[in-house]
Amino acid sequence: MAVLRTIINLQNVDLRLNSAAGPVHILRGIDLTLHEGETVGIVGPSGSGKSTLMAVMSGLEQVTDGYVEVDGHDLTKMGEDALALHRRERIGIVLQSFHLIPTMTALENVAVPLELAGRKDAFERARTELEQVGLSHRLEHYPAQLSGGEQQRVALARAMAPDPAILFADEPTGNLDTKTGSTIIDLMFQLHAERQTTLILVTHDPALAARCDRVLHMADGVIVREDRGINSKNEAAQ
Repeated sequence: MAVLRTIINLQNVDLRLNSAAGPVHILRGIDLTLHEGETVGIVGPSGSGKSTLMAVMSGLEQVTDGYVEVDGHDLTKMGEDALALHRRERIGIVLQSFHLIPTMTALENVAVPLELAGRKDAFERARTELEQVGLSHRLEHYPAQLSGGEQQRVALARAMAPDPAILFADEPTGNLDTKTGSTIIDLMFQLHAERQTTLILVTHDPALAARCDRVLHMADGVIVREDRGINSKNEAAQ
């Protein structure tokens, strides 16, 4: 069997934050290895640490203790500027809120971040990505003129446009109705299958998480159990 390349490696990760009530221990001794091209669902009750774990893996949050390696880079040794560059080049993020710029069209919302990153083909690439998510007829529409599902498609196109190694999605259907949310998830898995982007999905929905290869269950800042999802591959890392 082919050896699966490790794309995320966490060792004894702790995260503690100060609050008015005193220190809060959010992540506790997390050890985790994820492989390139996997789909991974993270579930757990509110406050279990699942969104914080995603923030650590995506470089949005620095750990208090432990080791975090993502796509061959030690994030614990990076400053804010280096982390921002790492996210821009290797990471795509889709959140529950769409975070589109209201004064920009759908095309501009996808193209401008590429342009700022120095991509000379920014608008051509943005157009292709929006066509990929079924919005070729909405390129010149502003966010207020788009439905919630269409806005999330723009957000997904924006996340996928740099061709990231890893796509993180944190409750991406939280602001959508069931039918629209299902369409967005289908699209996300379709893009993963076409590009073999590693997909990490934070969700409160166990049925949605079960579509992934692996399902991590969190409680009180630790991974308490791991299941294989319905799309689980039989190959194991050698």
